[in-house]
Amino acid sequence: MNRTIDRLKLIFLVIFALCCVVIWGYQALYVWPRNKCEAMGDWWDWHDRVCAVPMPIWRFTGRVPNPEAPPAPAAAKPSPVKPAAPAPAKPSAARAG
Repeated sequence: MNRTIDRLKLIFLVIFALCCVVIWGYQALYVWPRNKCEAMGDWWDWHDRVCAVPMPIWRFTGRVPNPEAPPAPAAAKPSPVKPAAPAPAKPSAARAG
């Protein structure tokens, strides 16, 4: 009986130690780098584990935004549409009598 209990203690101790190593490895390889990357304001790619810097679209197109350009004219506001009044009820032909 004592050998069985000792063996079970060792098995559970080894399983516990493996779980601790797996959790620590996950934290070290995925969670900590992601938190560090997002704290800098960059984007974390979990699939490739890469910290990428977001790039504005004008760097790809070569069209630099002009801050001195006048703003586009605002679209004219449509006047509020009032709902139509319901049509009056037609008198029934049966009551004509």
